Amino acid sequence: MRLNEARVVLTGASGGIGLAITNALLASGAQVLAVSRHEDALRPSMTRYPSQLRWVSADLTNATDRHKVLNAAQAMGGINLLINAAGVNQFAMLEQLEDNDISHMLDLNIIAPISLTRLLLPLLREAPSAMVVNVGSTYGSIGYPGYSPYCASKFALRGFSEALRRELADTRVNVLYVAPRATQTRMNSAAAQALNDALKANTDDPEMVANAVIHAIAGDRRDLYLGWPERFFVSLNNLLPSLVDRALRKQLPLIRRFSHIGSTEKNKP
Repeated sequence: MRLNEARVVLTGASGGIGLAITNALLASGAQVLAVSRHEDALRPSMTRYPSQLRWVSADLTNATDRHKVLNAAQAMGGINLLINAAGVNQFAMLEQLEDNDISHMLDLNIIAPISLTRLLLPLLREAPSAMVVNVGSTYGSIGYPGYSPYCASKFALRGFSEALRRELADTRVNVLYVAPRATQTRMNSAAAQALNDALKANTDDPEMVANAVIHAIAGDRRDLYLGWPERFFVSLNNLLPSLVDRALRKQLPLIRRFSHIGSTEKNKP
């Protein structure tokens, strides 16, 4: 895809990876409809790219707001690129979560992108060539303790991406699934960041992830897995999951300790 010809709907555009992708697309000449609940982080880009960047406020878990996005996409003359980057995670053992925590993760991470893609697909099919990009996670391939509902949502997003790609195989719409590893964003709680530090986990900055996503879009890729050795562990988990089971069991005491710290912080008055 030629990025300077892209007309993009981008969700989660005001934070973390989404904001970095927004800025990378604008620098490439794309027209971007930025979807987020808050505008503040986007204002510098709106000032710098007034003719390229539009913003729509939307809660993507709400059907009425998803239709607002559709109306805004129609008003910009159609689209040829949908990037589902909005998402949320919560580091906690399953017993530490409330039903509302679980529902929110599943609603935003999987129900919203499926529903928005369904809504915008007729516009995408009208374009000479188009793409749906779903931003998943390494945890969409490796179930990790302390993130079970988040993993469930990202496993589902990966499955959705694969099935949709096959469903659209005889059309001009491609589907790209992106799996970043740990990334330095505000979505990570202090406890999650402390665990990453204790485990000496590799983390990427959002701009690096955004640049990799932009190159994958330009190259019409079908999937993008970021980071080494994370890509190796994805393959190992597919082939010999018991080895990964044993490795993660050794980390369990540390994971439990930091999850309790996070739970204590969450429950402070």
